[in-house]
Amino acid sequence: MSPELSRPVAADRIGAAGLTTTVEATAAELPLIAARLKIPALVSLSCAWTLARGADTERGEVVGEGDLHARVVQTCIVSGDDFEAEVSERFRIRFVRAGTETETEVDADDEVPYQVGSIDLGEAAVEQLALDLDPYPRKPGAALPSDIADAAPSPFAALAERSRSH
Repeated sequence: MSPELSRPVAADRIGAAGLTTTVEATAAELPLIAARLKIPALVSLSCAWTLARGADTERGEVVGEGDLHARVVQTCIVSGDDFEAEVSERFRIRFVRAGTETETEVDADDEVPYQVGSIDLGEAAVEQLALDLDPYPRKPGAALPSDIADAAPSPFAALAERSRSH
């Protein structure tokens, strides 16, 4: 499967001075990305990238700093209504040649492998958007119905009460 937003950059194009570029999804790419992310719609997506050669030259390391901005349509988990939301995120990742990835520590930058000397900044932006989407989107002002508190207790409530008393 080819990425819905492919913007390859030759890794050897990133010299000592680094490289700055912006990736922006076209009107034709937006619905394809939305389908992949399983959201009702994607209104806009752009990511400003600053790339620099990393310290690990054996692995072809490139450090990427991104400034992602997107306008998404998500479905509220409370009301079921679709609503627009803004996603803005600054992030940092390390691109490394495929096959040279390592186990990263929790606080370390994520490693993203690249193939044949080409880094796909579009695909990396879509992956970052997927990470930044709210997994439980809630429309502003949406509230649970007040009668939900009066609902019948869970069949496990008695077990929970019993375990607390012991």
